[in-house]
Amino acid sequence: MATITSLGVGSGLDLGSIVSGLMAVEKQPLTALKTRQSTVESRISALGTLKSALASLQTAAGNLVPGTTQTLAEKFSSFTAKSADETVATATAKSGVAATKYTLTNITLASAEQVRKTETALGIPSGTGSGTLSIKVGSGDSVDVSVNNGASLTDIAKAINSSKAGVTASVINDGTAKHLVITAKESGANNTISITGSTGWEGFNFRPSSASADTNSWVSQQAATSASVDVNGLTITSQSNTISDAVSGLSINLLKASSAGTTINVTQDNTSSITSALNAFVTAYNTAASSMKSMGAYNATTKVAGALQGDAVLRSAQAQVSRLVTAKYGTGDLQTLSDLGISLQKDGTLKLDSTKLNKAIENDFAAVSEMVSAVGTGFKTGLNSLIDSSGSVTSATESANRLVKELQKRQEAMQDRLDKIEERYFKQFSALDTMIAGFNQTSSSLASMLSALEVNNSNK
Repeated sequence: MATITSLGVGSGLDLGSIVSGLMAVEKQPLTALKTRQSTVESRISALGTLKSALASLQTAAGNLVPGTTQTLAEKFSSFTAKSADETVATATAKSGVAATKYTLTNITLASAEQVRKTETALGIPSGTGSGTLSIKVGSGDSVDVSVNNGASLTDIAKAINSSKAGVTASVINDGTAKHLVITAKESGANNTISITGSTGWEGFNFRPSSASADTNSWVSQQAATSASVDVNGLTITSQSNTISDAVSGLSINLLKASSAGTTINVTQDNTSSITSALNAFVTAYNTAASSMKSMGAYNATTKVAGALQGDAVLRSAQAQVSRLVTAKYGTGDLQTLSDLGISLQKDGTLKLDSTKLNKAIENDFAAVSEMVSAVGTGFKTGLNSLIDSSGSVTSATESANRLVKELQKRQEAMQDRLDKIEERYFKQFSALDTMIAGFNQTSSSLASMLSALEVNNSNK
């Protein structure tokens, strides 16, 4: 848009102010469009806040529903395992375990095989060249470790540790000799070590396949043994000290060999998970309800209306949520939210009575679980009509965004029109300024001529 800086210089009139005044009138429709755009953008922001609050409520509702492969008991029951002597054994309980006492006796621990041999007895080849140590643990694959002739015992240990042979190697100097110590990474009687050296490296052979009992001067530091424990009188063995597949839903960690053993007491909690999930649901609902109430309110004192005051989309959302709160989700003694201890307050929020909920759980845990899941499903599905891809809140937001784009296009077109109008005013008033300047100049010349005539006449 042109900037008026010199109109009126010739005529002495404030033509710039006149043009500015005319343009202020011309700009009123543009100002109205900008105001409308701002209003629509405020509505979009408010709709976004509404959708976010409803989405959080839907997520909390979804957390009341078991997963696809999860049962109601697995969803809402929690189990705790407590050992009478945690220096002997500990345990972790999960869904599927029976809430009872397990007696552990005759505990022996699993150990990993460990062997050693002196550097001299190993007979590391001297000179150049290299060899191979084929190391195998249990039924695993044999792994070849490349070793150099003349290498130090430390270098050989590093080569073994850098491989994936399933063992660790270390060098211990007892002050008299250096020992290479090989330890299996996995415990259990099945995880015995076997080493076969290539030509020249036969001193490293330990239980080679050709002679399974040949120790070849290797000294056993620790035998490969499996764990064993009697659980309620039944003997269970394991390659490791963690037994997770013997008792359904119970993982036992053996810590110390003991004939007396210990007891593991498993208890079931049917209230904590349901109470926690329902509290999160109530909190999400109250946040959504408060947000909707605020957006639709009008403050008579400040005369400020909420961002969606009187908006049909907000009213629809409030009505839908209200229907979900008062709907029936079960039969018999458990039908509505109030039967779970969730009551609607005067301010429109919900409140959970944990005492009433606990009593309902105590009376019929299975029925309460079904009811809670039904509530979650009902709210999750019911809110889809508001916030899914074709929901009313989503549709209203998309419509408002389209309107903003249209208003922006109209403003651009109107601004182009205003630029042309101002340019026309500028040209017209510039011509007027020039014309008046000419009139002024002619008037001044005539005045000078008349003045000269009067002087001549007076001198006669």
